[in-house]
Amino acid sequence: MSELVKEFNDYRTKMNEVILAKDNLVIKRLWNLDTNTYAEGALDVKTKELLGLVASMVLRCDDCIKYHLGKSAELGISTEQMYEVFAVANIVGGTIVVPHTRRAAEYWEALQEEPAAE
Repeated sequence: MSELVKEFNDYRTKMNEVILAKDNLVIKRLWNLDTNTYAEGALDVKTKELLGLVASMVLRCDDCIKYHLGKSAELGISTEQMYEVFAVANIVGGTIVVPHTRRAAEYWEALQEEPAAE
């Protein structure tokens, strides 16, 4: 596993456990809402993940970008499709998104080294 991917996943898992252990009802409800938002519905799961990725890039949240990139890799999104998503994010968000696109491309490359992404 790529060190970049492992570091992100390990930290995310650890901190999610810390946060959820506090048993805060509002946080649990928010996270449940997030889970349900990305479930199959009128839009398929792949489309929802890609929408989440574009929004995350435009909002410039690197953690969110990595999360949606990981989910996209699990769902079988191709590199060609991913770069079209990057293009949409850059058109919508403007040049401020370029640095996030660089980091997204780096993380996408690391995900492509993963056996699950093949």
